[in-house]
Amino acid sequence: MAESLPVGGFPAFLSSHKTLFIVLWISAFGSVFLWQRDIVGAGFSVFGKAGPGRSMSGSRPFEFNITDFGGVGDGVTDDTAAFERAISAISKLGKRGGGQLNVPPGKWLTAPFNLTSHMTLFLAEDAEILGIQDEKRWPLMPPLPSYGYGREHRGPRYGSLIHGQNLKDVVITGHNGSINGQGQSWWTKYRQKLLNHTRGPLVQIMWSNDIVISNITLRDSPFWTFHPYDCKNVTIRNVTILAPVFGAPNTDGIDPDSCEDVVIEDCYICVGDDAIAIKSGWDQYGIVYGRPSRNILIRNLIVRSMVSAGVSIGSEMSGGVSNVTVENVTVWSSRRAVRIKTAVGRGGYVRHITYRNLTFDDAQVGIVIKTDYNEHPDMDFDKNAFPILENISFTGIHGQGVRVPVRIHGSEEIPVRNVTFRDMNVGITYKKKHIFQCAFVQGRVIGTIFPAPCENLDIYDEEERPVKLSTAQNVTEIDYGV
Repeated sequence: MAESLPVGGFPAFLSSHKTLFIVLWISAFGSVFLWQRDIVGAGFSVFGKAGPGRSMSGSRPFEFNITDFGGVGDGVTDDTAAFERAISAISKLGKRGGGQLNVPPGKWLTAPFNLTSHMTLFLAEDAEILGIQDEKRWPLMPPLPSYGYGREHRGPRYGSLIHGQNLKDVVITGHNGSINGQGQSWWTKYRQKLLNHTRGPLVQIMWSNDIVISNITLRDSPFWTFHPYDCKNVTIRNVTILAPVFGAPNTDGIDPDSCEDVVIEDCYICVGDDAIAIKSGWDQYGIVYGRPSRNILIRNLIVRSMVSAGVSIGSEMSGGVSNVTVENVTVWSSRRAVRIKTAVGRGGYVRHITYRNLTFDDAQVGIVIKTDYNEHPDMDFDKNAFPILENISFTGIHGQGVRVPVRIHGSEEIPVRNVTFRDMNVGITYKKKHIFQCAFVQGRVIGTIFPAPCENLDIYDEEERPVKLSTAQNVTEIDYGV
């Protein structure tokens, strides 16, 4: 049992897409009526809440309560100093197993603060950490080394509300308590061009190992919501991430960036940009930094993005992305379902990517590979740095209400190689041609899929015997007007 110092899952979804549809209509559309009806209203977790009176006792040998350090939790009092004092106390206990900081029910208003190693931040049910909205209270930090001079502005960037660097063994968990960035003022100032620095994430952990985020709600981030940067062994489980689907720019849900050995599972994400975006640096700066994102497992999710995509890779992928599995994911009411995006100048590679058991419900475009996503940090990028896209498979792809099921837009400089489709049946809303769009693509279809594939792909039967080999891999049938 942990020593108290007075001072100082959700079960995995079944692979059946029919089961995922049931979960989708019950839980996701419950979210629409209970949460999205009032964009800035109270939080909603698709996985339910903890019962009242549950213990906050954890596995650390020492526990603290934020109130022991002067925390008030009335939503008005600035509790920054209380968080700083509590974390300072925990930082002295690393060699003794670390400590847990309990945050009880209440609204805990704070400026950004830093975590420490061997620490658990535990949010009780109805506990909400609120980010102070005055950007002058948010510290400035150097630009990320793999992004050059800055993501939105050249020069320093705002730090995150909850931050950590060079840490080991950090847990953020609870009984579905929440961390609320109160991003509305940030989004307004961004649109009005009143900010002089790149906005900060809600939670950012950098150059760290053994990170766990579980059983909490993250909402209304000023910018990207959870951004692990150059980390190893990261687990995100049973997390709900929310932001308005419109008017909340760049509020990506989870952005593993130059990270290795990552698991994202059993989450509900509905935000104003990509629900998940795997990254690894931007153009020449990412190439020089040279840290790939690899060994990433994404499974058992329900996601929505009306602005971007449910699960993306890129466009900042210059350090390389490999060995990624995306499985048992439902994407609903979204602009795109899954997307790989890159451009000339990125360099790097995207390879060994597996998509399995995906359900698309009411998506404008299902599968997207785009090679002309021409956003650059500056004009000094290498015009001959062509990314490599290869060994990408799609198996068990189902859905309904999809306008364009597939759009793979390779180019002469950036062809897409060794793409495989198997067991695909996606109901479409557009009955004319150009619903399976390809350009500069080489790959194969195994068995029968719907809709019929583009002529760029080889056809094999279910026993993987060749039926018809393509002679038109460079044919272009891309129609963005569809």
